[in-house]
Amino acid sequence: MHTQALAASARIDMRKPFYRVLYVQVLIGLVLGVLTGHLWPEFGAALKPLGDGFVKLVKMMIAPIVFCTIVSGINSISDSREVGRTLVKSMALFYLLTVLALLAGLVAVLLIQPGVGMHVSVSTLDPSVAAKFAKQAGASGFADFMLHIIPHSFFGAFADGEVLPVLLVSILIAFGLSRVGDDGMVVTKAVTSFSHVLFVAFGFVMKLAPLGAFGAMAFTVGRYGIRSIGSLGLLILTFYIACSIFVVVVLGTLARLNGFSLWKTIRYFREELLIVLGTS
Repeated sequence: MHTQALAASARIDMRKPFYRVLYVQVLIGLVLGVLTGHLWPEFGAALKPLGDGFVKLVKMMIAPIVFCTIVSGINSISDSREVGRTLVKSMALFYLLTVLALLAGLVAVLLIQPGVGMHVSVSTLDPSVAAKFAKQAGASGFADFMLHIIPHSFFGAFADGEVLPVLLVSILIAFGLSRVGDDGMVVTKAVTSFSHVLFVAFGFVMKLAPLGAFGAMAFTVGRYGIRSIGSLGLLILTFYIACSIFVVVVLGTLARLNGFSLWKTIRYFREELLIVLGTS
């Protein structure tokens, strides 16, 4: 029941016409951003906060949506032992598919070589971006990885915005709610209601996607020039080629082994896929 309610709430503001129109608006924003960055480079470069702001808004919504989805999904399963077996299988499958996805991306990059010819000067790059990834790469080894999943506090998992700590907290809360029975119905209903609000709010955020795309492209062209569009286009093409190979070959094989249609599954998530297209 909770899963059905969550699925219905996820489509309150995720109607097909809305996201088709939004996707067209994003494309218009991209074109206008390219023109603005090319005709007025300094002004275009100054529009970087528009793109950064939209990305931060999207990232802000990820942690609570993951929490509500996991808690509602696990709490809808009555047999806790079945949940445990499913989680173990899911984690094993997650790591296997991650390795295969990395290999698909690596092969695509080595064959197509996107970014060659951009000649971006290192002095023009933002050092804070590299510092952030260097900090994330600090943990090494299985033990450090597992300790990194455990947040410093309950709300710290949401404050940091990392998915795995939020996932851990979600699983613990979901198992707790399944054990307390009727005493946890108030919390369960609150989580379900909050998920409705989150998806509606996410729909509001997505309406800003054209503005974010406009600012991001204006900055890119204004800072690096119109020729950077060709290299960026090749990068995006490489990305989608790698994704297509992964979906068709890896996920298609997985679908056949488990007896369901990959095409029907993709059609079921078509609105969510439009979100990915709009934000990427």
